[in-house]
This record gives sequence, C-alpha cells and structure tokens, in this order.
Amino acid sequence: MSHSDSRPLVAVLNGPNLNMLGLRQPHIYGHATLDDVEQLCAETAEQLGLAIDFRQTNGEGEIVTWVQECRGRAAGIVINPAGYTTTSIALLDALLASELPVIEVHISNIHRREEFRQHSYVSKAAVGVICGLGIRGYALALTAMADLLEDSR
Repeated sequence: MSHSDSRPLVAVLNGPNLNMLGLRQPHIYGHATLDDVEQLCAETAEQLGLAIDFRQTNGEGEIVTWVQECRGRAAGIVINPAGYTTTSIALLDALLASELPVIEVHISNIHRREEFRQHSYVSKAAVGVICGLGIRGYALALTAMADLLEDSR
C-alpha cells in the first residue's frame, strides 16, 4: 500500500463474498458488481481530491494485515467488512490500532435483516456507519471521509 501521490490516501477495504456482487442474492445486494463499486469509488475519489487503494479479500488475516498496513500510510479507512462485521474481534483490534478515521459501509440495511447481522464489532472503531443505500453508500462514505480529513487539518 505504498503511496507517493499528494492526495490523501483512503483505503477502501472489502471483506468476504463481495467478489460475488451482482451474482449473489441480487434481491438484497443489487446487480452492481465489485468492479462497478471500484469504478464508483475511483470517480468519487477523483472528484474529492482523494487517492484510493481499493481491495477485496475473503481472508480474515489478509484484511487484518491490510488494516495494519494503513497505519502511517493512509489518511483513513472505508471498510465493508461483510461477514467479518459480526465475528471479527481481530479486525476491530486492527482498526483501533490504526488510529485512523474509519467509516463502515454495508450495501444492505443490516438492521432490517437477521438478528445476528445487526451486531457489528467494527462499529466500535467507526466514526460512522452507512448501510442500506446500496453501492451509493461507498460514495457517501468517501464524501464523509473527505470532510473528516478536511476538518482535521
């Protein structure tokens, strides 16, 4: 995650099964693909004067390592932890250790779904949470992050 650009770097990290967007349960997650999400994030970041590092993994250890690598390199983290939202204390600990602003994103409204999906460990590290607005939530998260970074200057 090296960064030589003068624009603030925001890591946009995606957890398990998001590589299946557009195929998996489109009635819940829509028809957009992860490539569509990445394009939306790239366009939004460009408009906001941000650089992004967009990644997806199905591995808990890998996403924890990516969060750790953000410390000292990135200005903030936008994360859709997907299935690790409700299970990963390791991810929570890494986010807290990053000492960076974190915005949590979910494509679906987790509060309208099964009870087990309504608890988020990641929220304990997040400045804010955006859920239920489809992939637009990523653009909103980047806009909010740009504002947070501007306010902290």
